[in-house]
Amino acid sequence: MSQTSIERLRDYLAQLPPQAQALLMREFERAIEKGEDTTVATFVLEQLRKIVRGTDEEARPRIDDPARLLFRPLEPFLVEGNAPVRPGQIRRTSLLPVWQWLNREGAPEQAQEFEAALARVRESGTTSDLEVAVRKFQHAAADAIFKIAKPVPGGDHQRALTRIGPPKVIEDVLPIGSVLQAREAIDTLNGRLPSLLRVFADSQIASIGASLNVPSLQTPQLLPFALSLVMQRLPAPWQIIRLAIKMAASDDEIRVAATPYGVAVTIALQDMSLLAANLRTDIKRGHFDTVADQIKILHDGLRGLRTELDLRNDSTWGKLLTSIRADISNALQSEIDSVPGRVRRLLRQRADKDIPAGASIDAADVDETAALIDFVAVCRTYASELAINEVTLRTYSDLQQYVEKSTESLVQSLRGGDARTRGFRQMQVKAAIRFCEVLFGQDYASLMSRAAENAQTVERKSSRAS
Repeated sequence: MSQTSIERLRDYLAQLPPQAQALLMREFERAIEKGEDTTVATFVLEQLRKIVRGTDEEARPRIDDPARLLFRPLEPFLVEGNAPVRPGQIRRTSLLPVWQWLNREGAPEQAQEFEAALARVRESGTTSDLEVAVRKFQHAAADAIFKIAKPVPGGDHQRALTRIGPPKVIEDVLPIGSVLQAREAIDTLNGRLPSLLRVFADSQIASIGASLNVPSLQTPQLLPFALSLVMQRLPAPWQIIRLAIKMAASDDEIRVAATPYGVAVTIALQDMSLLAANLRTDIKRGHFDTVADQIKILHDGLRGLRTELDLRNDSTWGKLLTSIRADISNALQSEIDSVPGRVRRLLRQRADKDIPAGASIDAADVDETAALIDFVAVCRTYASELAINEVTLRTYSDLQQYVEKSTESLVQSLRGGDARTRGFRQMQVKAAIRFCEVLFGQDYASLMSRAAENAQTVERKSSRAS
């Protein structure tokens, strides 16, 4: 394959969502272990590993990572960090303590047998027996987890669990065992699901419902993971609530909550709560490059939940939805309120005597303020659903009026004034035109830019004439 083709492949793989990348890696690893299309699978897998790991170093073969082989079925459900997880998720940081516990006391004999089987595979160079060894140890690991995770009369259940790890690890122990035990059912579901559901309407919902109608996937432990797999294929993850509504044959939250699929609503709400928290963090840090996408996702999700589900304000779901809207509103409103002040500080016209020699405007400050103005414009689009309608419309209108008047005034100031301050005024005009582009569009910004050039031309001619 040519270098250009490789670069195109890597660009395409890099654009995929992390869940899709993890899914592809898992499928190619399985194909290699089964001896299917090993040349293509190995090449694509190598490119994926380089993208995911952010390095061009040769990735270590997965066969040299026993823990990775054991926990491979968990990959689609892993989340980074130690933050609270929703149903259908497992912390990646919990895997190492569980692996160490299995080797230490959970299933030490089976762990040794697994390592020996891997050693034989490495020596022979054939992977035909690898899948059998992996599956055998996965069953043994699940049995060991269930034995310690489920209380036994007369036993010190809690003390036994603390030997595995801290409380957050203990929370993940039973889900880990459940996914390992039901690996075949999850793999079958994964194979039946399309790579992407562009539409999630009645026909698709019926098809997905039939695929989920497997006794082993209908348990309280496994159903959230099955739903998480479906969510990874949806155009908008919140749409998973449509499956719950279909199964309940009603949009009434009481009837939906009474079915096992009610957990889909909880999952959707908790995902939006996390997204709202991430949005708040990004705003505080001044990271506005992804804020527009986050606001749109939140807007669509909140509107979808409110319109497709009959939620009561005093119910658990209703209160959580209200709390999410309030958090978003507070985070956005505080930032929106600060924008006019920043614009006035940059564009405020001063007398020549108030401008010190060598005064300048920080280009980074202008960029940040332009991003904030764009942020207000984005909020204006989604203001009604996010409960920020009044403040957003008022702020946006004030910005338009102030920037328009200030730009005209600053352009006129270029026609006269002290030569000592001309550089600073030109910086102000340049910033004002930048803000005009965000507020009024490229045509108006170009018009004001030509006006500024004409004003400077007139000033230069006047200076030469004098």
